[in-house]
Amino acid sequence: MPRERAVVLVSGGMDSCVTAAIAATAGEVAFLHASYGQRTQARERECFDALADHYRVTHRLVARLDHLGAMGGSSLTDAAIPVPDADLKRRDVPPTYVPFRNAQLLAAAAAWAEVLGAGSVYIGAVEEDSSGYPDCRRAFFDCFEAAIEAGTRPGTRISIRTPVIALRKSAIVKRGLELGAPLHLTWSCYREERAACGACDSCALRLRAFREAGVADPIPYLTNSGDRR
Repeated sequence: MPRERAVVLVSGGMDSCVTAAIAATAGEVAFLHASYGQRTQARERECFDALADHYRVTHRLVARLDHLGAMGGSSLTDAAIPVPDADLKRRDVPPTYVPFRNAQLLAAAAAWAEVLGAGSVYIGAVEEDSSGYPDCRRAFFDCFEAAIEAGTRPGTRISIRTPVIALRKSAIVKRGLELGAPLHLTWSCYREERAACGACDSCALRLRAFREAGVADPIPYLTNSGDRR
């Protein structure tokens, strides 16, 4: 039986790392990373390269989505909008949301999947234990999957796989450990590139996840106050 080929969106973060580990158990993987002017762009790129090397990925691509940074509208891409301290009880969409980013990532991944003859696109979106981004819901991915079917060559079938979407972050850590995923090569901080700030939403979610999983987070932090929020 031929092994399935899939395109995996790899940001360099913990969720995409575990998603990549899951995809790698199912077949051949191609890694796609996006640089869009985010604050930690350089560190995320380093993590992407390290993860691709770890999994010995031959097909790897970096998409330049500079227009997202030029548009602004997010504290991840606009220096004038501060990244807020963690508030894990927040119910509204936070300023770290990059407008419609996942649609553009998926469009690039679907196009490349069609070129490579891949049957799946994997994305490490998390719906339940995330920052409340509207484009991280399974309903969104179902709609986009339908758009792929409508907009590609006849006979093309590309599924959007979201294997960690319903998991709590601590469960993602545990799944990564089970698969031997190199979590030490990942980066989640929204603010800093040398040592994670420990105070933004992404750091707080990650710190809490490792604490609940009962293991130490292997990356350096300036502070770990965020996991108590």
